Amino acid sequence: MSGGYSSEFLRAGLELPSPSETTILLDYTHFSVRFRPDRRLAAIVAVNIEGSQLDPLAREGTWHFDSRVPEEQQAGPDVYANNAFDRGHLVRRLDPVWGDPATAKTANQETFVFTNAAPQIDKFNQGKQLWSGLEDHVLGHAGAFGARMSVFTGPVFRDDDPPYRGVHVPRKFWKIAAWTNDAELGAAGFVVDQTPLLDEVEMEKVTKERLLAEEPPPLGPFRTFQVPIKEIEDVTGLSLDILVNADRLAKGQRELGEKPKAIHLEAMEQIRL
Repeated sequence: MSGGYSSEFLRAGLELPSPSETTILLDYTHFSVRFRPDRRLAAIVAVNIEGSQLDPLAREGTWHFDSRVPEEQQAGPDVYANNAFDRGHLVRRLDPVWGDPATAKTANQETFVFTNAAPQIDKFNQGKQLWSGLEDHVLGHAGAFGARMSVFTGPVFRDDDPPYRGVHVPRKFWKIAAWTNDAELGAAGFVVDQTPLLDEVEMEKVTKERLLAEEPPPLGPFRTFQVPIKEIEDVTGLSLDILVNADRLAKGQRELGEKPKAIHLEAMEQIRL
């Protein structure tokens, strides 16, 4: 396990943000994880994507613990047994899979570590209009233009996240994609909400709340938004100043004289990159 996320991968330097809570920094091939032992999940993951070298390896990997973290501090197989939860990759499996064949194979396997997983309802994790679809769109953008991208992903942790088998299950997850064109940094932020799907799992307590103050009514069993990156900064407590300033959505809305606000995505074509 070496050569984790590089802050110099893009022409505009981009450090891996760090939460105020205690985390363990874990480096893997082309990606890194800041892991929160108190939540037994990653607080934030970051991956470098080389769009011109992506290797579409088959889905072959074995889920495993990271030996650098005590097993009892990781959300392991017991959390996912005999229920509707998938072990949702936070760093998408194919994102770091690039470079020479040996490196790509290693990166593929390393994404199957429990420190890179979070409990996601299967329909949420697998749906092409959900988490998987959003990841495909971002990765497709990198591949289509031979572009380099850095992608940050994490849960939105709340004190009232519903407990389940020793883990408090995040209702929402966020993702920020960043890239450079002519040395200018661009970024786009997203939030995906699995709250309405959590009823499919018997949990001690599930509450539902609005994502944003002006959120539109849900149009189905899940909700996907492109959001101003400032909103992600506010709900996570991460320092994201550089990404906030590079936000394409907020910049475009301001140029139209509008206040930055979330867009409820109903089609990938609505995404502003």
